[in-house]
Amino acid sequence: MNNPWNNRRPSARPPRATPLPRADAPAAPAARGNGDELRLFGVNAVLAAFNQRPQAVRKIYLLEGLIPRMQPLLKWCVANRIGYRVVEDGDLNKLSGTTHHEGVVADVRRAPVLELSQWLQQLPEGPVLALWLDGVGNPHNLGAILRSAAHFGVGGLLLAEGSTLGISGAAARVAEGGAEAVSLVQLPATAEAMAQLRQAGFSLAATLVEGGSNVFAADLPQRLVYVMGAEAEGMDRALAAACDLQVSIPGSGAVESLNVASATAVLLAQWARSRIA
Repeated sequence: MNNPWNNRRPSARPPRATPLPRADAPAAPAARGNGDELRLFGVNAVLAAFNQRPQAVRKIYLLEGLIPRMQPLLKWCVANRIGYRVVEDGDLNKLSGTTHHEGVVADVRRAPVLELSQWLQQLPEGPVLALWLDGVGNPHNLGAILRSAAHFGVGGLLLAEGSTLGISGAAARVAEGGAEAVSLVQLPATAEAMAQLRQAGFSLAATLVEGGSNVFAADLPQRLVYVMGAEAEGMDRALAAACDLQVSIPGSGAVESLNVASATAVLLAQWARSRIA
């Protein structure tokens, strides 16, 4: 029986530094939730983690065809005695739990989630944009939000008190490296979080499907937190009422609204445009 973990490498390939799981051991499921480690997959997601936090890399599994592209990562693994293994496509399907792994899977330590006070202390002076996610849970939406947030230089992704939302492998793949560029921030209770943000000069803008001011005509503050509602239910009404602004994205009416990830991209682009207008 062919051993799927058989490491058949030409001599030019860097040697594997440490042993990895046996072929007959069950493949670990893709990591989710708030554990210490995260199973990443997708070329850009893995390379972004390596470029930003090389010390977080724990194991690498990849297809032979990706070796040239991954040479800097593999050389770093050898130098630091981090195990990597050349495997087959089916093995990556099992390791990642998807066929959308792009030929590479990595186990990495999770980036730390900052407390709100920590995040505020390290912010630069001047304009800062942040996103407060009120119930967003779909990993593909989260990944798309992170990609847009990284593109527009968002300073932080703020997670409501009690939120279990975290970066998953699927979210990181969709983010195409954006998950490494945006800080995750854990908020305290809503009233306390709002007080701390306002004290730091932020205004909060509730994003509504309808009933808010036209975001394209609104005077957006330099330090702004967009509060984004859940995919299906939208924003909590009490939270929306407590915000300083309520904004909506006008449209043709042909569809009820944009989904949360698409709406986020529009809102971020409008804030960025207002800074240079």
